[in-house]
Amino acid sequence: MEGRQMQAVLFDLDGTLLDLDLNDFLHRYLAALEEATRPLFGDPDDRAEFMRALNASVGAMTEPHAGRTNREVFFTDLHNRTGIDLEAHWPVFEDFYANVFPTLVGSARPAKGARRAVQTALDLGLRVAIATNPIFPRVAIDHRMSWAGVADLAVDVVTTYEQMESCKPSPSYFRQTAGLLETAPAHCLMVGDDRMLDMPASDVGMRTFYVGAHDGVAADFSGDLDDLADLLPRLL
Repeated sequence: MEGRQMQAVLFDLDGTLLDLDLNDFLHRYLAALEEATRPLFGDPDDRAEFMRALNASVGAMTEPHAGRTNREVFFTDLHNRTGIDLEAHWPVFEDFYANVFPTLVGSARPAKGARRAVQTALDLGLRVAIATNPIFPRVAIDHRMSWAGVADLAVDVVTTYEQMESCKPSPSYFRQTAGLLETAPAHCLMVGDDRMLDMPASDVGMRTFYVGAHDGVAADFSGDLDDLADLLPRLL
């Protein structure tokens, strides 16, 4: 049907294009970030309290806040909780993301078929988004795209906290991403491994391709990324 003609593909990153143990990664990431705050807090208890506030402020990004970017919400909420102005102290975090974050790669590696799937979409003339949950700055997402082996590919959109105004699985996240791709949700395919965060793209009219491990997940298509690469030409 013409109304469902595919024009764009949204690829989740962690667990989809990037094969990693997310819980282990987040544990190491938060520990390293806490250590990086030594210039701000000499006392370990102060650092621990700051990290608790930071986690709460990450949660604030998942609440509705139309018209404000996730970054703005995060910075404001953290300032309200701690009195810390992240803008003023950003060089501390800039150094962390430039020099420490890349060392957290651990066992992370490109998922099987990841580059082929993204390259196939691009070769077919489809618009492509790296549709990761936008709770990180662009610099951190760039590193993870590199770990996934797709950082050099000319994708159209990367959803980051600097530009997005909501998080998955909010319908507004998928609508805004479609808008950035300059197409309607009905012309998009969302590819992801998380049934709770990625598959709700169907609520705004996107088709879905599930690459996760659970059985019986409601999706238009399922398989691995090589299956997706084989499918894409047929969808056109």
